[in-house]
Amino acid sequence: MSRPFELTPSELQARLEEMVDVTIADLSSEFLLLPRGDAFLDYSDFRAAYEVLKRHTDAFTDLSEGKAMEAAVENSRVFCILRAMLGMTAPEWAELARLEFDADIDQGPARVLDRKCREATNYIQALLERHEARLSRAMATGRKQVDARKSITRIEALIRVAALYISQGAPKDVDGMIHRLDKFDTKEGKRSLQYAAAENVPYPVLLYERYLGRPFAAHRDAVSELIGEVMENAIENTLRAAGVSYRKTKRAERIPGFGQAPDFCIPDEIHPIVVIEAKITSDDGTARDKVARIKVLALQRDEHVASARPAYEVVACIDGRGFRQRREDMRQMLKCLNGKVFTAATLDQLLRHTRIREFVSRSG
Repeated sequence: MSRPFELTPSELQARLEEMVDVTIADLSSEFLLLPRGDAFLDYSDFRAAYEVLKRHTDAFTDLSEGKAMEAAVENSRVFCILRAMLGMTAPEWAELARLEFDADIDQGPARVLDRKCREATNYIQALLERHEARLSRAMATGRKQVDARKSITRIEALIRVAALYISQGAPKDVDGMIHRLDKFDTKEGKRSLQYAAAENVPYPVLLYERYLGRPFAAHRDAVSELIGEVMENAIENTLRAAGVSYRKTKRAERIPGFGQAPDFCIPDEIHPIVVIEAKITSDDGTARDKVARIKVLALQRDEHVASARPAYEVVACIDGRGFRQRREDMRQMLKCLNGKVFTAATLDQLLRHTRIREFVSRSG
């Protein structure tokens, strides 16, 4: 079976609909697999932090700020347990603390704290020790030291608001609305939490909670950049194995002469012969935006040629079920790239069917 990158421009035009079908059929849907990332929290570690919080709060009968903070100092991942009980993202939790206590924390620091608490069980303890050490140095030298307490103050505010809202539970129903705390384990405050901790959760309730929360949604969002890098890593491995000179651009990097920088320039951005854009998506809306970026690169190529710059190929390496939903976009992409569209299934043919073959220096 022929692929679009194997055809001449006239053959591609004559067989365009067939090539759209072929490329779409090659797309894979690896939505069942996600990169773990450096900050992924295994269930065993999550459960260990849960038991620390349960012990410090006397099986959740005393979920006060002080008890919760003691637990978090022993195991920083208690921070993650409290957020899971709230059922909120880190930025939402920060906004709750800002509204309730006028806390000095926005979504950026909240995400950083959430990640650091996942990565190390002693993160909060280390913060406290560093703060105490700096205070001691300040007293000994008489010099003003940089205040290391900002992160601690933010953590305390987040824990305080979590303890408050989890303990008080959801307010009475408002017609036509549902409260975010109207959940099995928080609806009636401490009573709901103690019941959830003491009894086996009925399986239909567990499934419903998963349905509402979309399993692995938070982790999928956290590793979204890693998912996108899967294709980039595969391209880079292919180029390295063949001894091809290339320049991989950084995220949001500006390159002279390019209004929009591609992901790879071969052999470099000064005199490119091939530029590559790598995209993976499982969402059709995101696929539309990514196709638009690829088309911009094709337009830049045409403008460069019109201004007497040397011609180069624009190549797209794509994958994911999102592109499968965009048939018209696929048609346009194949046309503007002269068929140079590769998927994970055809990436092994990238060197042979593009001008990258001119830079292969290593066989096998």
